[in-house]
Amino acid sequence: MAMGTRKRERQEELWIATSEVVRTPGNAFYDRLNGILDGRKFDQRVEYLCRKFYKKSPYGRPSIAPGVYFRALLVGYFEGLDSERGIAWRSADSLSLRKFLGYGLDEETPDHSTISRTRRLYWVETHKAVFRWVLKILVEEGLLSGQTVSIDATTLEANAALKSIVRRDSGQSYDEYLKELAQAAGLEHPTREQLARFDRKRKKKGSNEEWKSPSDPDARITKMKDGRTHLAHKAEHAVDLSSGALLAVTLQPANSGDTTTIHKTLEQAQSASREINARGVEEVVADKGYHSGAVLQHLHGEDVRSYIPEPDRGPRNWDGEGKAVEQKRVYGNRRRVRGARSKRLQKLRSELTERSFAHLYETGGMRRVHLRGRENILKRLLVHGAGFNLSLILRKILGVGKPRQLQGLCSTLWALFGRLFWRPQETPRVLGRFHHGLHDKIVSTATSFTSHPFCAPPERSSFCHGLLGRSR
Repeated sequence: MAMGTRKRERQEELWIATSEVVRTPGNAFYDRLNGILDGRKFDQRVEYLCRKFYKKSPYGRPSIAPGVYFRALLVGYFEGLDSERGIAWRSADSLSLRKFLGYGLDEETPDHSTISRTRRLYWVETHKAVFRWVLKILVEEGLLSGQTVSIDATTLEANAALKSIVRRDSGQSYDEYLKELAQAAGLEHPTREQLARFDRKRKKKGSNEEWKSPSDPDARITKMKDGRTHLAHKAEHAVDLSSGALLAVTLQPANSGDTTTIHKTLEQAQSASREINARGVEEVVADKGYHSGAVLQHLHGEDVRSYIPEPDRGPRNWDGEGKAVEQKRVYGNRRRVRGARSKRLQKLRSELTERSFAHLYETGGMRRVHLRGRENILKRLLVHGAGFNLSLILRKILGVGKPRQLQGLCSTLWALFGRLFWRPQETPRVLGRFHHGLHDKIVSTATSFTSHPFCAPPERSSFCHGLLGRSR
């Protein structure tokens, strides 16, 4: 066979018939996802929700359909794209994503400014309604109960530089303020190195009560989990421990303690759970950062059992007015934490809650946000959470929750089929590690494939290439 050469200069045809355009086989993942959305009339639903944001007028920028906007943000979650520029570029470049969004080859996909303007146009409540709509699909599929909930939080690095902070009272920059302190200490013309050395010796220099970011006032100075100090936001999840589904997502100030932010997250989780069952949330599991007498009393007032480990605070003094009720709640929680059920729930919390963080912020591309303002970031998080819940349905149907995982599974299965194709004597040993149902399915597929007269295995000598040498 002669080797072909690539034509470097090629004259494109002026006209080409649509029947001659090369068509891709599509993407099995996005085709199935579109089937789920179309089967539940997703486009009609979001168009009804967003009708108030549009006005019939011949003027202004051409808009995109609400269903296209939310699908574009879902692409950001499933493809791990952190910015809306990346979403717009990938949508324009990929034929399968064009099909998922509903655009033909002769149509221009929305650019990043159109997606950004549409996001600013829609309210946060509209994004919450889409998130709740996906929860109803989970209930129909039997993947959500909403009775036992785990609550945990993580920090997201803000799209703002720490060196650009200014004082809240005067608007003075940090460098100017530091130079005044250095001159008051005897350094008339301090250099940059002297200022850094002088600043390093100071204590309590990053107070959120005194400083703010001019570009993102909602961001807070926070020490991240890796030890660095950044402007950040705090994302808190309420996860259903029966299925791992995300029941509620909130975005709150990064400097707020866990005992303060749990109330808002629990309130939204209760509201979502009561739409599923009348009883609502019955059990809450959290780590020891959420333990306090006030939190335990609040949970008991909501008829919710708590499984929150108690940090080592030493002996406590229960003498005083109102301490008897708090003591009773603390001792009741301590008794439940020592039980076997609490240990099982804590294992589930570590697995499922951290999994939601990993999918939304690590592989989902939102660990460092590219948006500013708490409402803007929350809109993106809510759609990411809806995509995470949709992946549970796709995992039930396809066995995978993201397109890259489907690609890896297909390559693994083809490698397995290839091994069984060439070495059928290894079939019992190779397939013995699989589930019985999958074992029978693979055996029947491999047997029918190899026994078909038109699919007989070719000779190994035919699989050689001049550049690679003959196979041994």
